[in-house]
Amino acid sequence: MKVSRTRNAGQASSDSLECPVAQWLRLAAGLSQEELAERANIHRTYVSQIERGLKSPTLVMVFRLAKALGTIPSKILKQLESDLGMS
Repeated sequence: MKVSRTRNAGQASSDSLECPVAQWLRLAAGLSQEELAERANIHRTYVSQIERGLKSPTLVMVFRLAKALGTIPSKILKQLESDLGMS
């Protein structure tokens, strides 16, 4: 599944691990917020809050989310670095 990573009006900035990174990875994995939350053993609303930029996950949570998404934490962090113009 190809997922567009364009930002819509009303989306939060990329000052934290949030949309588009977290949501883009979840959608690319074909998971709903509920499915990702279940796999990461967290509450669904927490996934939503991360994606909307209302919460910033701890490093431990990044590792848990990466495992639940079937990826590695460095992939998530590398994408965030790119989005922030750091690479």
